[in-house]
Amino acid sequence: MQALRLDDFDVRILRALQDDGRYTNQELAERVGLSASQCSRRRRALEDTGIIQGYHASVSSEALGFEMMAFVQVHVATISANNNDIILKKIETFPEIVEAYSLTGIWDYILKVVVPSLTRFDEIINIAFGTAGSNLQVQSSFVLKRLKKSTRLPPSGPNAPGP
Repeated sequence: MQALRLDDFDVRILRALQDDGRYTNQELAERVGLSASQCSRRRRALEDTGIIQGYHASVSSEALGFEMMAFVQVHVATISANNNDIILKKIETFPEIVEAYSLTGIWDYILKVVVPSLTRFDEIINIAFGTAGSNLQVQSSFVLKRLKKSTRLPPSGPNAPGP
């Protein structure tokens, strides 16, 4: 993906949409100091280049009964394309696995899991990884308290002006 060079107006648009993705084009334009047509064109360019990937509602897992969150680290003894495919299929099987990353270092994967109970967590771990035998090492850590939660990215870096 070709990086888009961001100027101050693009950064303002990104910051505003991260605050509230429901702004109408007119509201957004007024907030960032552009005409509605200029704002619409810039937002479309940010979407077309993949910088803006979508608009979503932030949903509380706790309010839906997912009281427990855990991070599961997985180490695969023998790395192969087949083993990676197996892990990916297991990850996709469970909607409770809400994030998954491939890592460098000792652990090959880290999974973020939200569950309503320890019983459901145990079921997921046993079904997903219990049959792998000695090929997998799995370690889980439960979240005691969330210290920060954000989906907001700082629109800075090599393609953006400073704060």
